[in-house]
Amino acid sequence: MGDRNEKGSAKHRRRTTISGEAAVTQAKRGGAAETLSGQVKEKEPQKHENAAGRQKNHSDAGEDTFSCHKLQESLLSSASGFSNYRGILNWCVVMLVLSNARLVLENLIKYGVLVDPIQIISLFVKDPCSWPALCLIIVTNVFIMAALYTERKLSVGTISERTGSFLHCINLSALLFVPAGTVLSLSSVTPVGGVMALSICTVLFLKLYSYTDVNKWCREQRQAKARTLSRSHSCPSVHKANGTAGYTHVTYPGNLTHRDIYYFAFAPTLCYELNFPRSPRIRKRFLLRRLLEMLFLMQLMVGLIQQWMVPTIQNSMKPFQDMDFSRMVERMLKLAVPNHFIWLIFFYWYFHSSMNFVAEIMQFGDREFYRDWWNSETIPYFWSNWNIPVHKWCLRHFYKPMLMRGANRLAAQIAVFFLSAFFHEYLVSVPLKMFRLWAFLGMMLQVPLAILVGRYLRGNYGNAAVWMSLIIGQPIAVLMYVHDYYVLHYGSASEAAAP
Repeated sequence: MGDRNEKGSAKHRRRTTISGEAAVTQAKRGGAAETLSGQVKEKEPQKHENAAGRQKNHSDAGEDTFSCHKLQESLLSSASGFSNYRGILNWCVVMLVLSNARLVLENLIKYGVLVDPIQIISLFVKDPCSWPALCLIIVTNVFIMAALYTERKLSVGTISERTGSFLHCINLSALLFVPAGTVLSLSSVTPVGGVMALSICTVLFLKLYSYTDVNKWCREQRQAKARTLSRSHSCPSVHKANGTAGYTHVTYPGNLTHRDIYYFAFAPTLCYELNFPRSPRIRKRFLLRRLLEMLFLMQLMVGLIQQWMVPTIQNSMKPFQDMDFSRMVERMLKLAVPNHFIWLIFFYWYFHSSMNFVAEIMQFGDREFYRDWWNSETIPYFWSNWNIPVHKWCLRHFYKPMLMRGANRLAAQIAVFFLSAFFHEYLVSVPLKMFRLWAFLGMMLQVPLAILVGRYLRGNYGNAAVWMSLIIGQPIAVLMYVHDYYVLHYGSASEAAAP
């Protein structure tokens, strides 16, 4: 029995050895497929074990493993928290470009090329009185010198505060009403020339008002310190330290110089300080970019006005004369697009390109000429952020002084809108030589609109309401003034609209 077992085991070993040698021989001869199949067969038991383990785990985990849903909101729902709408924004831009391209092509086919730079130049040079630049420089120099002379007299005590205030009132009143009377009395002054002249006088009026106020605050603080036997004669609550060490620190009354007041007259701000923040140097590349932007955008605005707005306004006169309400609304909506587009270009041209250009030349450090007014969700937020120089002036020299005198906030806000409405009407009605109060009413209507938007609309709805007021409100005022101007000067709107 032992011999048989030994023979059997030896036979089994020989078969295994032979099969192994055959496998090696077949692999050497190219039988790799059989070897690979042998490897796969060796791994198959491990796969079965893994599959059995997974089935066991699934049975232990339950139905949650097979779930493909969870509690979540749709992306367009506000509760989803999703905020990446760049693709939709790009789509809006593409649609806006395509729609306006169609309007441009339609305008060119219907009216041809209407852009004529010579016509714009003729508005200023055809008559010396219609080009107010030279005369305006002389007149404004007189008002500047009068303000400086009065302040010097007040600083040394030659005249009393009451007398100085009276002289300043006369000077500031003349600065507003003398140019206005000149524009109204001279028939040769064009509306464009009148707007430019009165705009410069209005800016200078606000500057000189701030100049007199700040110097008065310095005198009051100097007198208060003198009563407390203080040796310091500076005015720390009014002026700021310089932004760079290259400029000397000025204290009152050392600021009452020609250089100081003329720097303030040309600086891109309406609020006076004894020491303005200054930039360390003039950046030539930045200056060149702003200059090129100014030249290009000015030509673009003029071209859009001649090519796009003028034909639309002329075609709007007859519906206004016939009181065709549906056609009036259609004309207004058609005018809203180019008017708003030109307004946006004007904003960038004036508040970014032009004011940064002037600030860079004068090394004026404070470049916050506007804030994010495009995100306005309320009317007051827009008016306090789209024109920062005017907002700072109103807050510093009008709104806060009213609160200090006991006025409540609502009354002070209404007073600020009233002042703004006056200057809007002043800059429109006087150059056109007619008084219709459309600009005044448009500004005063901002008060109830601000109350309605602030009370009933929030977030994106409030922002949409602000944009609607900007897009729709301006064309209405433009059409009203142009209609009245044509009727006043040409007899009827139909005659004015006739080619």
